[in-house]
Amino acid sequence: MLAATVFAFSAPAYAQPIANPVATFAGLDKITGRITRFDVFIDETVLFGALEMTPRACYNRSSSDTVQRTSAFLEVDQRSLDGSAERIFTGWMFADSPALNAVDHAVYDVWLIECKTSTDVPPPSSR
Repeated sequence: MLAATVFAFSAPAYAQPIANPVATFAGLDKITGRITRFDVFIDETVLFGALEMTPRACYNRSSSDTVQRTSAFLEVDQRSLDGSAERIFTGWMFADSPALNAVDHAVYDVWLIECKTSTDVPPPSSR
């Protein structure tokens, strides 16, 4: 019993992630060389070039945590000229390691910058 108690207290303690309503991304158009920074509300779909991006979650952790501190779960579809869409990415992005899980596209690069509680962009419900 004592060994189990000692083991329970010796494991590292991680703070619970904090959910945020806004994810901030940066996108690179490789043809023009232009980098665009944009805020997206969770469950909102935005268009960046031919990519439809929908963040489903965006979390921050304490700076004292050793795990990835800022992460977002993202779905990315590529729109074609005929209006159809093909899913090209579903997964987690990490602001601390943008190349770890990146959107693989010939024309566009997209990466997570931060998760925020507010933005100057009006929420989808008020547009």
